[in-house]
Amino acid sequence: MSFVDPKEVIRSLPEKPKGTVADFGCGAGYFSVEFSKAVGNDGRVIAIDVLPSALEAIESRIKTEGLRNVATKRANLERVNGSGLAPASVDWVVAKDILFQNAKKDVVIGEIARVLRSGGHAVIMEWSPSAGGGIGPDVKLRVSPDELRNLLRSAGLSDIRDLPVGAFHYAFFVTK
Repeated sequence: MSFVDPKEVIRSLPEKPKGTVADFGCGAGYFSVEFSKAVGNDGRVIAIDVLPSALEAIESRIKTEGLRNVATKRANLERVNGSGLAPASVDWVVAKDILFQNAKKDVVIGEIARVLRSGGHAVIMEWSPSAGGGIGPDVKLRVSPDELRNLLRSAGLSDIRDLPVGAFHYAFFVTK
């Protein structure tokens, strides 16, 4: 069994992260922390979540690790312009395991497209519909790779490449 390792995912990216990264649905901040280290002091990470408890957890973590290039932001990504970020204002978006939790998947994907700069990249990762064993959300809630590809294309994101991320997830590397 292999779960997603943020360090390995970042190492496997076809482009080196730099600039500003928005971590949509950051949760405990595993990807925020690793992207923070990847972009270094010249970059920054905006960790976004709707849950105050998630933001408190990451704020504690960034203090413990001494990371100065991470800011947290509470936002509802199911609302149009929900991140509150300016259009074309980020170089990278990472979105892990958020679509299965949201009814308005098209709005979330549209927000990714809206905030990405031209030439920017996104890593979008979801639970694989075929991964079982009682791990992860109910299979009925999971977004299939074909459904996600269609959502991305509908939002104007057509440069979509598969990204290996382990046995329980699938991911796309997207360039705007």
